[in-house]
Amino acid sequence: MAVSGQRRRPVVALYERIADAVHDGTYPPGSTLPSEPKLAAELGVSRPALREALLLLQEDGLLTVRRGVGRTVNDRPPRRGFEHVRPIEELIGVGTPLRVRALLRTVEEPTDFTTQHLLAPARAELRFWESLLTGEGTAAALSHEWAAADELLDRVHPEFARALRAAEARAGQGAASMLSVLLGASRETALTAHSGITATLLGRRRGDQLGRPADTPAVLVTQVVRVGETPVLAAKHMLPTGAPALPVLQSH
Repeated sequence: MAVSGQRRRPVVALYERIADAVHDGTYPPGSTLPSEPKLAAELGVSRPALREALLLLQEDGLLTVRRGVGRTVNDRPPRRGFEHVRPIEELIGVGTPLRVRALLRTVEEPTDFTTQHLLAPARAELRFWESLLTGEGTAAALSHEWAAADELLDRVHPEFARALRAAEARAGQGAASMLSVLLGASRETALTAHSGITATLLGRRRGDQLGRPADTPAVLVTQVVRVGETPVLAAKHMLPTGAPALPVLQSH
């Protein structure tokens, strides 16, 4: 069941407070957190909100639950970096975000990728955006993004559904990535995301779009963004050799 933005805001703030305490050494690696009642009292929050924040921290690799011990801080908690979802054009832009040029804005049936990552039924209609990211006159990345079906978005994240429609109505007045639109519509909604990175070759079509030979080595970044347990956006970003560096991990 989707959780409203107003209910999730305290959870997000609480997640950040505990994550900050882990990273600044208040709860050092290997230490055990206080019991839920004690920690809730120390932080001045409700136990349901605390429990949800702790579950998110566990999912993100900061905490581990040990039977008979409680919640402990992992020996090597992940650094802050992808903990904050950012558009790819900002993440790989050096100093200045890359420019987004819309190549295609359409609706299509599910592919194997979107069926797997957006759990889309066979006859669903999904928004598909293809964009070229450029910087200093050079193509830096090719981005493919899909949104979940409108019926699902209208239920779990109506602000995102409205923002997508508005962005498509403004076609030709400057482009943005779908993830950027999602973030702009999610100020009251908590998001989580998982990404994967693999090495590959561009291939002929993507090489033509990026102005590179088909056998150019590249990094493929796949990304799924969720509201609660529901995936609302899936993406593939192709970064050829020579593209700006992708900062997977950043110090806090």
